[in-house]
Amino acid sequence: MNDTSPPDLFGYRKYWAHKFTPAPFLPMSREEMDDLGWDSCDIIIVTGDAYVDQASFGMAIVGRLLEAQGFRVGIIAQPRWQDTEDFMRLGRPNLFFGVTAGNMDSMVNRYTSDRKIRSDDAYTPHAEGGKRPDRASLVYSQRCKEAYKGIPVIIGGIEASLRRIAHYDYWQDKVRHSALVDSKADILLYGNAERALVEIAHRLAAGDSIREMLHLRGTAVLRNELPETFTYIDSTDVEAPGPAQAPPHPYAQPAPSPAIPGADTAKVVTLHSRPKKLDRNHSAVLLPAYEQVKSDPVLYAHASRILHLESNPGNARALVQKHGKRYLWVNPPPIPLTTRELDRVYELPYQRRPHPVYGDARIPAYEMIRFSINIMRGCFGGCTFCSITEHEGRIIQNRSEKSILKEIESIRDNVPGFTGNISDLGGPTANMWRLHCKDPKIEASCRRLSCVYPGICKNMKTDQMPLVHLYRKARAIPGIKRIFIASGLRYDLAVETPEYVKELVTHHVGGYLKIAPEHTEKTPLSHMMKPGIGTYDRFKALFEKYSKAAGKEQYLIPYFIAAHPGTTDEDMLNLALWLKKNGFRADQVQAYLPSPMALATAMWHTGYNPLKKVGRGAKTVFSPRGMKQRRLHKAFLRYHDANNWPLLRDALKKMGRADLIGNGKHQLVPNWQPKGTGEQKDNGSRPFRSQHVRAGKHSGTRRRSPPSKRR
Repeated sequence: MNDTSPPDLFGYRKYWAHKFTPAPFLPMSREEMDDLGWDSCDIIIVTGDAYVDQASFGMAIVGRLLEAQGFRVGIIAQPRWQDTEDFMRLGRPNLFFGVTAGNMDSMVNRYTSDRKIRSDDAYTPHAEGGKRPDRASLVYSQRCKEAYKGIPVIIGGIEASLRRIAHYDYWQDKVRHSALVDSKADILLYGNAERALVEIAHRLAAGDSIREMLHLRGTAVLRNELPETFTYIDSTDVEAPGPAQAPPHPYAQPAPSPAIPGADTAKVVTLHSRPKKLDRNHSAVLLPAYEQVKSDPVLYAHASRILHLESNPGNARALVQKHGKRYLWVNPPPIPLTTRELDRVYELPYQRRPHPVYGDARIPAYEMIRFSINIMRGCFGGCTFCSITEHEGRIIQNRSEKSILKEIESIRDNVPGFTGNISDLGGPTANMWRLHCKDPKIEASCRRLSCVYPGICKNMKTDQMPLVHLYRKARAIPGIKRIFIASGLRYDLAVETPEYVKELVTHHVGGYLKIAPEHTEKTPLSHMMKPGIGTYDRFKALFEKYSKAAGKEQYLIPYFIAAHPGTTDEDMLNLALWLKKNGFRADQVQAYLPSPMALATAMWHTGYNPLKKVGRGAKTVFSPRGMKQRRLHKAFLRYHDANNWPLLRDALKKMGRADLIGNGKHQLVPNWQPKGTGEQKDNGSRPFRSQHVRAGKHSGTRRRSPPSKRR
């Protein structure tokens, strides 16, 4: 299970190698299957997104990867979920259904941070809203089970990944079961799950039962009893949160296992209290049960902390969480792909455009990443509000320089409408490519939640000159006019290599560069695990220096989060004063959205900080939960909007800061009101509006990270 030297992802013998060639597009209809000469599909992928055959879209990567293994793969995109008709469109699959909600969690996709339904969907033709259900992976899985009984259903993608254990659901304001329990699926894949997916496909093709696949990395399964071959560690012994109020500990009285020949009885579970040294390959950590975490905030925060501490593929143990009478068994995270493997994944025969069934319909998510390139996966920043680390891991997986340059040439030669501009070379972040721990042994044993907070780890290699060389080679390719960097920049890393900042500012900024300080005040930043505003000032000085040297007028666009856990009204007031002092006016704002499994979500739900040991006497974390206070925090970010002035004037008086009301240069809001203003407006948000503020001297110029950055 914990083998750190897995077989090569492309080392399996192809299932249909003797009579199979890649499809132009993976089929979405029986007519397309007939054209390919298929009588059936081996695997059918059901997705909440429109089918775009490009490596920024999960269904395309999964489909093309399985196709490369020799399997016949079909796609059912955005099916009508009220009955099973659409789920039977391609017939009965020979092996399994693979179900994903799409590139985004369906709830984040469909609702704003104020729980209001969005009117559009960037992953749908014509941006039409309402084409996927709430919690799509659960609904799709259940319909697949109804359509063809006995066919295994595997759920994956970011929605399933971030809901793999009991989790707080912001939209229902309650703790829900693991998605595996609610979906009735047979197995859940989390993270970058290529290895597990390929192994499952080949084992099912060889006749193995899905029920036998219990110990694959990057998977979660349900078990009726626990194997006696493992040593079990009570997580509350590892870090004691204090006595539970109720209910009793579900593992305290383990049930006996079935009789073993030659023995009278055998216990299923042996608990070890604070073990000094155990074989991690055969150890599992018992998390508080679902019934406990749903009613006990301390145990929920504790479980969240343990989950994140057990996230390094080099030392993570299996996690066990009881749900009713069954045990959710979460295997350790997948081993990251090698550069060679990742290159091959991104070099599969993608068409790099939507399926022809959509005709000329515009799919906004595709338009945004049409000419962009993913160069890496993962993020070691560990920001508490972000889902990237929980999904892709902290270890950076890099493509080779050769593979990246080859893809630029492929876009130039094959993608319709290309005019010579690459819109992005990036990933979850712009500048973590080839950054890594200096010692693989240290990396494998590390249990830090971030490599850059509270400061950059001394073991982290931060030299970004390889990225500089990549940029230069990319610009030198014939036919390439400009290469922009649109992914979010880690400016705390960028300042470690001033030559990188110079290269970026001189050649790759189109007038505006987005960065994310998120806040200016120490307490909110510490709850986000973000660097202090002084680091922003250091980067700003370099940005302005090199922009001036290049003879360019360029601007930084800082992003900020409103209403994050740990943020008070005073913190937001100080941020508003900073914005005014620096001449920034946010054109749109959105309050913090508690996404499943994030550390900040645990703070929001429980009032405790899982960045530290959680105990019943621990200091609590304030979160601005009420809608009135969330509106106030957003109003501080848009202090210049006259519609917000009545709310801000009232708040400033209550805060004892009436001195900031007036027409002076150093005052925040005027003491007069323009006619026809003062009504509170909900700015809302669109699918491509971030949880961060667009704050800049000019409006209408903000660009969101491509969907490939949020897989």
